[in-house]
Amino acid sequence: MNNKATAALAGLLACLGTALAATTAFADQPQPWQYDLQAPATSLASQARWFNHYTLWFIVPITLFVLALLVIVVVRFRKSANPVASKTSHNTLIEVIWTVGPVVILLFFAVPSFRILTEQLTQPEKPDITMKALATQWKWSYEYMSVENGPSFDSLILEDKDREALGKSDKGVYPRLLAVDNEMVLPVGKVVRLIVTSDPEDVIHAFAMPSFGIKIDAVPGRMNETWFKPEREGLYYGQCSELCGKDHAFMPIAIRVVSEDKYNAWLAAAATDLPGAYKALIAAVDGPKTVDVAGAN
Repeated sequence: MNNKATAALAGLLACLGTALAATTAFADQPQPWQYDLQAPATSLASQARWFNHYTLWFIVPITLFVLALLVIVVVRFRKSANPVASKTSHNTLIEVIWTVGPVVILLFFAVPSFRILTEQLTQPEKPDITMKALATQWKWSYEYMSVENGPSFDSLILEDKDREALGKSDKGVYPRLLAVDNEMVLPVGKVVRLIVTSDPEDVIHAFAMPSFGIKIDAVPGRMNETWFKPEREGLYYGQCSELCGKDHAFMPIAIRVVSEDKYNAWLAAAATDLPGAYKALIAAVDGPKTVDVAGAN
């Protein structure tokens, strides 16, 4: 292979590598033809992803088995091949099998699912950060409850006319219908307690973040709690997952996880200048390129 061919091959491999890196970078937002759960960013999401794959080891064989039975019945007991219908009305062995078999299979589902649910619903005794998310038609309002004089602000869907001013022109990183004007900002590796509720005069909403493995209803007049611990930096997207009215589809959730130093700098600046704090944070995270979405480490 001559030098030109070698250089061309190297360039092609570099382009493929860049494309694959970009695909990985955007793994924590919905992708076209996506067939698996989003890449987990917390232990809760990792367990949910594992359980999803675990159940397939049962679901696929059962589906194929039932399909095989249907084919056998159609072929073997069709009218032309079996003109005299069977008069059998009872078979003890078959009835025991189809009763005991599903019970045993459900036990294999129940044991790990109860363990995962227990961890999801057991609140940490000493969370590092306590957040409050208030839902109203059709926005989220966040409050840093564990921080003295912590910031509180509204988070609304990002309008196209505001993209350039907010430094969010890249639709690959800030996708339509998912990006917001003000993300919830959190430090990596910290346990976050999240209190979710809805305005007393509003309707039920739901706070869902697939990469974190959390989904919890926001009920008017009621405080629901969940928790998570983001394990890597990035920009994560979720949505309201409870039908809440005509603009239900326009109520996204965005959480930006950064290093503790960047979080502390943003927190200090946000106390007096929230827009300036976001601009400084985006500049610090982006550098000369676009912001890294979760997974592009």
